Amino acid sequence: MKRILSVAAGLLTATMMTVTASAQEVTLTLHHFLGPKSPAQTKMMEPWAQKVEAESNGRIKVEIFPAMSLGGKPPELYRQVRDGVVDMTWTLLGYTPGVFPHAEVFELPTVHLGSAKETTLALLDSFDMIKDDFKGLKIILLHTHGGQAFHMVDKKVTSPDDLAGLKIRTPSRVGGWSLEALGAEPVGMPVPDLPQALSKGVVAGAMVPFEIVRPLKLQELTKYTTVGAGDLRFGTSIFMIAMNEDRYNALPDDLKKVIDDNSMGAIAAEYGALWDAIEEDGKGLRREQGELIEMTEEQTAAFNDKMQIVVDRWVAEATGNGLDGAGLVEKARAAVAAQHAK
Repeated sequence: MKRILSVAAGLLTATMMTVTASAQEVTLTLHHFLGPKSPAQTKMMEPWAQKVEAESNGRIKVEIFPAMSLGGKPPELYRQVRDGVVDMTWTLLGYTPGVFPHAEVFELPTVHLGSAKETTLALLDSFDMIKDDFKGLKIILLHTHGGQAFHMVDKKVTSPDDLAGLKIRTPSRVGGWSLEALGAEPVGMPVPDLPQALSKGVVAGAMVPFEIVRPLKLQELTKYTTVGAGDLRFGTSIFMIAMNEDRYNALPDDLKKVIDDNSMGAIAAEYGALWDAIEEDGKGLRREQGELIEMTEEQTAAFNDKMQIVVDRWVAEATGNGLDGAGLVEKARAAVAAQHAK
């Protein structure tokens, strides 16, 4: 009888431990650099967090902290999530140059063709090629926006000569190389600093996509926006929603599954298309105030010819660092082209 009671007590204890583990509740902090009303938060992060909470039956709660409200500056977000200062982040890879040497290939001009969905899916298809860049992280999503357009205070841009000598905000080092190839002077800064820089004349324009036109009121601060023929862009930026890997590994298996079910291939097409759709609002504002210039094929070719220097420079640097630079460019272009052909 004592042995039976002992076994029963053990079973009861094990059952209680299982119930406690299955009922574990988790709060995840998600830190990012844009404001609480930005499309990135309202149309992507908030719906994602709500879906995760619903599918976990309320056991996962995601608390979103916008506008660097947990401290630090935008370039510090990668290290915050890598080191476990925050559980999750949404950030721009270009804010930490040199940290993502493989993934950077997708930011090159002439690799990205202007569709966020296509390049986001190409990133997904190519993840094995770039995964070494993300050690210590659980990647929820890698995505791009529609790509860089030239937003100018008072200068129409239809040829590289129009940019000669002008100070232009760049989102990344690759963007800076592009501006140098076009004869401009690149000025690096996080995008929240851009409105003040434009209003004070620190820069004459910026390489940015359309989705930040409304949040930063660029329709009031600039008059002209230029894109290439067929809405071709001058490179793009890669963003990531990432989770600290140790934090992810500490979750119970059923909660890991909830995260997995809302990561990478499960959401890439949806959010890639979302970033394409987000562009339309900014384009509409530009058409209402100022002028949206779509260049001819011939004018666009003049830009692409200049920016081939950027691709060659990137290949040489990557090869010097022990990577297959030419192979990375070839594979990235092929992955984007394959999505474009669908």
